[in-house]
Amino acid sequence: MTGVDRSAEAVSQRIVDASLGAVDMIAVYVGDRLGWYRSLADDGPASAEELAARTDTNARYAREWLEQQAVTGMLTVDDATPPRFTLPAGAAEVLTDSDSLLFTAPLARMFCGSAVELPALLDAYRSGGGVSWAQLGTDARESQADMNRPWYERALAEALASVPDLDALLRRPDTSIADIGCGGGWSTIALARAYPEALLHGFDIDRASVELTQANLGMYPDLGDRVTFTERDAAHLPSAAYDAAFAFECVHDMPRPVEVLTAIRHSLVPGGTLIVMDEAVGDAFAAPDDIRELDDTERLMYGFSLLVCLPDGMSSQPSVGTGTVMRPDTLRAYASDAGFDDMTVLSIENFGFWRFYRFTAPS
Repeated sequence: MTGVDRSAEAVSQRIVDASLGAVDMIAVYVGDRLGWYRSLADDGPASAEELAARTDTNARYAREWLEQQAVTGMLTVDDATPPRFTLPAGAAEVLTDSDSLLFTAPLARMFCGSAVELPALLDAYRSGGGVSWAQLGTDARESQADMNRPWYERALAEALASVPDLDALLRRPDTSIADIGCGGGWSTIALARAYPEALLHGFDIDRASVELTQANLGMYPDLGDRVTFTERDAAHLPSAAYDAAFAFECVHDMPRPVEVLTAIRHSLVPGGTLIVMDEAVGDAFAAPDDIRELDDTERLMYGFSLLVCLPDGMSSQPSVGTGTVMRPDTLRAYASDAGFDDMTVLSIENFGFWRFYRFTAPS
């Protein structure tokens, strides 16, 4: 079938399908947060009573969740009495293996966590205000950190090594690197591990995120003398202090990105490098005429933008209101206004949902 069917029947079916997906998402959130997936993965198959006993939860609710997970195809179930449920290996990787590039359970935390703030989001949509990252709370903060962590830990070093001159810059002894909007700090830690002679400085405006960085850094005591984290608005960075700066998935959240990018430029030594990693969205907005042309990346990023990134960016006024779907030309214009030289898209492919941009500070 070609074309997008917008008949009443088709739209109704689409809403039903989306509702089924929403139920699955909420059920994933429940299983993730209550430790049910983790128990099934680590301790093996379980009946409702066994799962409840393992996780100090209620057996009646556990049974309903287990049965829902079985009828939706996430778990398998045997013919025993009472039945015992199994989490297959593939599902276990996606739902519990925080080291896997396929670990997507945190998506449920992000969307369920933001849904809690729907009344505040509606108020923001009416007034033009916002809902800040701090207000979105623990679920969103931990989701962002946990979702990105395996990519930073397992793929970032190889990605940067594929750009020889950038890799050489980062490998110089005592190279000073700033990580702007570092969130939970996994990007900063990954850079420090990939470049053992570099000095890393992570900055984030969210106090709870900076507190999270300290806990995460504690897992790598050998990095303590080369990595620091600071709660600071990136518009107030030290001058000429860094050879390179990174901004991982944060420029689109900034209410005043030109102000921050200008501060980053001033914080770089002459000729210093800024790398921005942001969503790999299309070059321009386009609504498909053919159902085969639906772009799942765009659909997902607009979801993030509606519920998380645009409201966060609008929570501090004045705001340019970028949102998650930041087109390349938008970023190029921000950087140009901030005084950077022309933008280069790095030839780093197959890195999640992201694209890498490079800018150079004037010499």
